[in-house]
Amino acid sequence: MTLTTPQIPLQSDQQQERDDYYATVIDSVGDGVIVIASTGCITLCNPAAEEITGFSNRQAKGAEFEKLFAMESTLVDMVSKTIRTGITISDQENVVVRSTGRITPVAVTCYPLVQGSGENIGAILTLKDITYIRELEAAVRQADRLSTLGTLAAGLAHEVKNPLGGIKGAAQLLEREFPPESEMLEYTRVVIRETERIDHIIRELLELASPRALRLAPVNLHKVLGDILLLQKQAVADREIAFIQHFDPSIPEIMADEEMLTRLFLNLICNAIDAMGVDGRLTVTSRVLSDYRMTQNEKHSRMVAIEVGDDGPGIPQEDLENIWTPFFSTKSAGTGLGLTICHKIVSEHRGMIKAESDSGHGTKFTVLLPLVR
Repeated sequence: MTLTTPQIPLQSDQQQERDDYYATVIDSVGDGVIVIASTGCITLCNPAAEEITGFSNRQAKGAEFEKLFAMESTLVDMVSKTIRTGITISDQENVVVRSTGRITPVAVTCYPLVQGSGENIGAILTLKDITYIRELEAAVRQADRLSTLGTLAAGLAHEVKNPLGGIKGAAQLLEREFPPESEMLEYTRVVIRETERIDHIIRELLELASPRALRLAPVNLHKVLGDILLLQKQAVADREIAFIQHFDPSIPEIMADEEMLTRLFLNLICNAIDAMGVDGRLTVTSRVLSDYRMTQNEKHSRMVAIEVGDDGPGIPQEDLENIWTPFFSTKSAGTGLGLTICHKIVSEHRGMIKAESDSGHGTKFTVLLPLVR
C-alpha cells in the first residue's frame, strides 16, 4: 500500500500535465478549431475559432453545434455528414461565417474524430480566415484591369498629343493678333488653358501606362510620412484640422522607391484633407500585419500596413467600387487618375491597397507593403 498510494496523484499529475500540454497546443494553432462530439454538442473551441465565429468558448462549450451555427447551414451539413460517415470533407472556396455580424470567408475542413479502437466519436472542424487572400485576389484582378486600360490609354495619349500641341500653338499665335483691349483675348486664353489641362491629363496617362523603373533603396516610412504631415499642417494652418499619428517604432526600413512612396502617401493624405472641409481629424497609423504573409522567392515576408483615415463625409458605396477606375472622380476639378496611379505604385511594390468608407462616417485607405529589408 505504501508503494501504490503515491502513484495515484503521480498519474493524476501526469495526466493533468498532458491535458494542459494538448490544450496549449490547440490554443496556439492559428486556425480555428472546434471539436464536436457524436451527440452534436461542442466540446472545445480554441481562441482562433472564437475570433472567427464570434462565439466565446464559454458560449460554445456544451452547446449544440446545429443550433449555435444555425445561420451557417453549410458548416452544419459538413459536420453532420462527417459524424455520420466518418469521412473528411473540405471546402476552401465557398463557405462564409456571418455570426460576427460581418461576412468572413473561410477555408473549412471537417475531420472525423476517431478513437484508437477505430470508433468514430465526433468531428474536428478547422476554420481558416481567408479575408486577406480574397482581397489580394481582388487586387490582382484590379491590377490586370488597370494594366489593360493603361496600355489602351497610352496609345490614345500619343494620338492626341500632337494635334493638341498644334491647337495650343495656333491659339498662342492668334492671341498675338488681337489688341490688348480685345474681348477675343479671353477666348484664346480659355483655349490655351484647357489645352494645358488636357496635356496634364495626357502626361498622367503616359505615366500610368509606362511608369519609370523603381529605384529601390532602404526607405524609412515614418520619415516619409512625417515630412508629408509636417508640410500639410502648414498648408492648412488656417483650418481646424487635427493631425493624429500612431507609428509602430519597431518597423524597420523597407526596400522601396522613396519618391514614388512620397507621391503615393501625399496623394492619399491630400485627398483626406480635401474631404474634411474646414475642420476634421486626420489619422495616419503604421503597424505590422502579423496575420498576413506574402510568399516571395520561397520566403515568407510579413506586411506593413499604413492607414490614412479621415472623418469626412465618406464615399457612397456605389462610388467606392469605381474609385480605382481611370477618369472616375467626385471632385469637380479632378482628373480621376490620382488613385489609379496610387494603385499602380502599390502594385509595383508588390503590395496592395484597399479603401473602406461608410457614408457620413469618413474614409480609411490601407496600404500593405512587403516588410522586406
